[in-house]
Amino acid sequence: MKKSLMAVVAVALVAMAGTVMAAPPFDTTVNVSATVTGNCRFLSGGSVAFTLDPAIGGVATGAVTQPTFWCTNGTPYTVTDDDGANASGGTHRMQRGATGEFIPYTFTYTPGGTGGGRNATRTMDIASTVAELDYINATAGLYTDTVTLTITP
Repeated sequence: MKKSLMAVVAVALVAMAGTVMAAPPFDTTVNVSATVTGNCRFLSGGSVAFTLDPAIGGVATGAVTQPTFWCTNGTPYTVTDDDGANASGGTHRMQRGATGEFIPYTFTYTPGGTGGGRNATRTMDIASTVAELDYINATAGLYTDTVTLTITP
């Protein structure tokens, strides 16, 4: 009986030890997070072309090829421009060669909005005009300017 009692006590101790050894924590958590950055990227540039004919006159509207871009979904964006390489006091101007002859023009667009994601390409809405008084007495030739657009989220 002594052996049986010792066997029972031994089994009980082993069972209790197993319970103590099997106590939690066997589970833990791992926190996972990600930050999606707000980005904007131009996909294509654009152009504005005028045909300025003093014989016809009137306000000339530029033929525009619109730039395209995308912004991260839900990201507010702002588009700005540098007024062009020939700007004077915030006025956009085209220059004929290096002659110092200029023709001012308007350059307007919607400056902001909210992105729809990389697969939601947006198209700019540039409009540009030249007033008749700014070209009817201009010297014939090619006038050019380069406007740099910047988009920021």
